[in-house]
Amino acid sequence: MKKTLMIIGAGIMQVPVISTASRMGLYVVVTDYNFEAVGMNLADFAIVMSTKDIEGSVRAAREFNERQHIDGVITVGTDASMTVAAVANALELPGIKFESAEAATNKFKMRKRFAKFGVPSPNFYQAWDLLEAYEAASKIGYPLVIKPVDNMGARGITGIKKEDDLRQAFHRAKSASPSGEIVIEEFMPGPELSIDVLIYNRKVIFFAIADRIIEPPPYFVELGHTLPSNLPKKKQEEALEVMNKGIKALGINTGAAKGDIKITPDGPKVVELAARLSGGFMSGYTLPLSTGVNIIKAAIELALGEKPSLDEKRLNRVSVERAIIPAPGKVVSIKGVEEAKEIKGIEEIIINTAVGETLDQVTSNIGKAANVITVGRTRKEAERLAEAAMKIVEIEVGAPPLLSLEEIKKRARNKFKQACRVCSVCDGRICAGKVPGMGGAGTGSSFKANLEALARFKINVKTIHSITSPDISCEILGLSLSMPILAAPIIGTTTNMGGAISQDTYTKSVVDGCRAAGTIAMVGDGARVDHYQGELANIHRANGWGIAIFKPRSDQREILTRIKAAEQVGAVACGIDLDAACLTTMITKGQSVGPKSVQDLKDLIRSTSLPFIIKGIMTVPDAERAVEAGAKAIVVSNHGGRVLDYMPGALDVLPQIVKAVGKEITILVDGGIRSGLDVLKCLALGAKAVLIGRPVAIAAVGGEREGVKLLLESYEDELKEAMILTGQAKVGEISEEVIFKG
Repeated sequence: MKKTLMIIGAGIMQVPVISTASRMGLYVVVTDYNFEAVGMNLADFAIVMSTKDIEGSVRAAREFNERQHIDGVITVGTDASMTVAAVANALELPGIKFESAEAATNKFKMRKRFAKFGVPSPNFYQAWDLLEAYEAASKIGYPLVIKPVDNMGARGITGIKKEDDLRQAFHRAKSASPSGEIVIEEFMPGPELSIDVLIYNRKVIFFAIADRIIEPPPYFVELGHTLPSNLPKKKQEEALEVMNKGIKALGINTGAAKGDIKITPDGPKVVELAARLSGGFMSGYTLPLSTGVNIIKAAIELALGEKPSLDEKRLNRVSVERAIIPAPGKVVSIKGVEEAKEIKGIEEIIINTAVGETLDQVTSNIGKAANVITVGRTRKEAERLAEAAMKIVEIEVGAPPLLSLEEIKKRARNKFKQACRVCSVCDGRICAGKVPGMGGAGTGSSFKANLEALARFKINVKTIHSITSPDISCEILGLSLSMPILAAPIIGTTTNMGGAISQDTYTKSVVDGCRAAGTIAMVGDGARVDHYQGELANIHRANGWGIAIFKPRSDQREILTRIKAAEQVGAVACGIDLDAACLTTMITKGQSVGPKSVQDLKDLIRSTSLPFIIKGIMTVPDAERAVEAGAKAIVVSNHGGRVLDYMPGALDVLPQIVKAVGKEITILVDGGIRSGLDVLKCLALGAKAVLIGRPVAIAAVGGEREGVKLLLESYEDELKEAMILTGQAKVGEISEEVIFKG
């Protein structure tokens, strides 16, 4: 009878392990939240489940195991070691302890283990906030490295040479950390090695060592690697010895491990060590090409509790992997792939982009346009082939679109046709009563009230001071943002926008545009029962960088299902927009929605560990009830004037709500905000941040990701200018003194 192997992850880095397991005659089960992941169709059975959802993965494994016995579980090339260990422990399969996997995943816990057991590694400190980061930096000294403790692929990692660069690097690391935890380390000079090993009966039985190419500063992007290493044998032996110490310290007593080791002037030190085989095309491509050893097959045998055979004929060749990274811009054409593949020794050309996609600056190991893999009898031959492949494969990139806000509006106007006029001032006058649509309910009074309330507040100018570069970064719900501006959740692009943009493209544009601007988007939940799945898929694709807001469906179970799904994709927060209790678009589509009691809200909030946001608060009593229910944040909002006519504007009620509960809960606000100056008014009246709705929608329709990014950056510039003219140094210190009292 076939043995069954569960593989956590079905992306491109897991394709080699899926293919190898199939060739071994195993029944292959894969899990990935992305149902379109390339490996889902290669397996015998696919389960839609986030690799980061440990509890969900254990539950899915147990359910599958009840009908078909699982014999082993494994991952390759992704940080899912904790999930693998949890499944293995739950089903009593071969594997390491969960706490060992956790220590091999969380960089701070890893460093603590290394310090305890005397494993050479850099000096380090933990940091949760900016003050702790400055204190850690003063103890370590410059240069140093700042990184999130719980991400991979060099995401959020920055090298810092001086104190002036620390703030920006801290926020970059913070935004890449699902937990918000940061580790600050001394910078280690010297060449870097990548080592893959197999462990059987607590002993390393096989290893392979490659030279890594890491640059350009201040980032740590792997441009490629060459296997085997060209360093002196003694240096390699010393590195392997340090790797062994690290493996023992972490408790990796069986299976696979990969280590990044720096050869510093003081000797080898561990950069990072993981309880899995490497990604970066080493374990699945260059290692077998160079050595003849199918290390993935051996790792699978270990996961099944078998002694790895390692019986392949050994080779003594050199294999090279190099990344192709064009300049940022829109991909115009991709040529030369088939021509390059015809050359002997050019083994793989892996294209990671497509014509029409926009390439960003690469600051981590994510977003490389292509990779080439070659093999030769000598290092010189393999590297020559890689250089040839990189010349033959042409990824033509057009200049990044030089968009302006006026051009974005013009494009949006053409796409919207009559769904939205894209007025010079988005004030709700022309689109009154257009719900469904982009307008306000009834006469449009509530829509217009938002702008009228903002206009009533005048600004005190203060220009005798020394503030020239105000700090507009902020922390909301533990999230480090470059500006106090978020995108509001908008859904129903066919119903409300006349099909000017698909919902998936819209959400992708907003999530990615916000992320590129250094802030975060909220995504919505529409009248279609499965709408939320597409929205959450975009959060998952962004590594959890998004906030999920759900409709107040009458059936609590439907909301609980959505909250659980948000957890599974790694969303940083979730919530409910209560002011949609009678939303026309929901009712016309037969979706039952309604108000929620305090107990209803408590039940939802207690069901999740995610910070919970209640959107649509417009009175002090409701704000107090939100606090009683246990919400972490509220959004003062009349739903853009779309649910009820003749409501006050958000800023009409914001001051009294801040006075009542501002010390007990985080308060956000939306409604009619059209400039950085409007943002300043909201902050001066007590909001911690604002949400932008219709302007973001127009920017997404007119310019997709770049349009959203440009809009947010324009608000950012306007806010900074307004802070200079009012003498405000930091967003968190803006007070009501900014507002003219008369």
